[in-house]
Amino acid sequence: MVVAAPASGSGKTTVATGLMAALRSRGLRISPHKVGPDYIDPGYHTLASGRPGRNLDPWLVGEERIAPLFLHGSRGADLAVVEGVMGLFDGRGGTDFASTAHVARLLDAPVVLVVDAARQSRSVAALVHGFTTFDPRVRVGGVILNRVGSDRHEEMCRAALAGVAPVLGALRRDDAVETPSRHLGLVPAAERAAEAASAVARLGGLVAGSCDLDALVRLAATAPPLPGPAWTPPEPAGAPETAGSGTMGSGTTGPVAGRAAGSDAGRAPRSRPIVAVAGGAAFTFGYAEHVELLRAAGAEVAVFDPLRDERLPEGTGALVIGGGFPEVHAAGLAANEALRREVAAFGGPIAAECAGLLYLCEELDGRRMCGRIRARARMTPRLTLGYREAVAGPSLLTRPGERYRGHEFHRTAVDPPGEPLFRWEGGAGGYGDALLTASYLHLHWAGVPEAAQRLVSSSRSPSVLR
Repeated sequence: MVVAAPASGSGKTTVATGLMAALRSRGLRISPHKVGPDYIDPGYHTLASGRPGRNLDPWLVGEERIAPLFLHGSRGADLAVVEGVMGLFDGRGGTDFASTAHVARLLDAPVVLVVDAARQSRSVAALVHGFTTFDPRVRVGGVILNRVGSDRHEEMCRAALAGVAPVLGALRRDDAVETPSRHLGLVPAAERAAEAASAVARLGGLVAGSCDLDALVRLAATAPPLPGPAWTPPEPAGAPETAGSGTMGSGTTGPVAGRAAGSDAGRAPRSRPIVAVAGGAAFTFGYAEHVELLRAAGAEVAVFDPLRDERLPEGTGALVIGGGFPEVHAAGLAANEALRREVAAFGGPIAAECAGLLYLCEELDGRRMCGRIRARARMTPRLTLGYREAVAGPSLLTRPGERYRGHEFHRTAVDPPGEPLFRWEGGAGGYGDALLTASYLHLHWAGVPEAAQRLVSSSRSPSVLR
């Protein structure tokens, strides 16, 4: 089922995460998914379900890959919960494309509409009626009322919705289940592990006590089987079958906080190149499929924490430094001088996105970083946000003239910009050379699997290996 809402801030994450936890407590195997490029919500989904949270974004990976990626992620599950993004029909550039409704249609899945009932009663019926009839291709199977003030308030809302849509639950206002936020949204679960686990447990209890779980399970069962095969990480042409490819095999999404949870080192032949992936509290943004693609391309994956580890994993042949919040952890990153120096001297290929770009700069808000890129980064009051269709120049992962679909989401700037690696309508940015691809653009490698293959291929004979 798809958990959607009329607008952002209605309680989608509360309901979706709590529903995953509540159904898991019943013994069901729950597959968690998130519409759009969001990295933070899937971290909470992972805690709630015990399986990797995965993203479904038609803009980043193409419409044709949504159902296969869903089937890949939900393999072996009893029920899948897909949390939407923004309002149900809000897509790219004022269109329906990449909206929650778009993904619901691609999956032929029923929608549960989460409605913020605060400060209204009978009017909630008019709102729900509009959403249930706006696009007949989208099947709204029921409503969950959020922020209900009292028994009387709930009774009035239920009475108004009679004959409009089934009410599958009503959640009371509860400040105890609020998740802390900051400049780019919720604080990632990896940064507040104990508190996040407690919050998810509370959400599960709240949803279990406020929603008709049996009715929700029956609604999910109305989704028809999806045709076609599940997505599998492609291997390079002519490559031998390699151990360790396939699913992540852990309850994590993207980079993880500890090396043991996400590392292949020691489990596969040492002839395979080792790709070190940044994790820990400062680098929490990453898609589960990226690790799977690296393994399928023939690599071992070893996770390292730039806040704690003073050395790169033994034998590292390539680096992946993804997104996160280095600006929040700049002091800790600067203090780990030993690792900064090693990254600066590393002669192998490096793929970096957003936070990784900042970490590779000389400075971030006046604090020393690695210096691989001769530029300085700083926080700004301006939020840069949106999808980009970019044309690339030459770099480690890109070839001149190739087109990439990505997503920007940051409040920092880098100076000087140099010769931009990517150009798009109204903007440009990024740095690249034969051993480097670094930019603000977040890419989903399932849409460009050659990125992982190019990285692993380049890592087989790096200039410098420890």
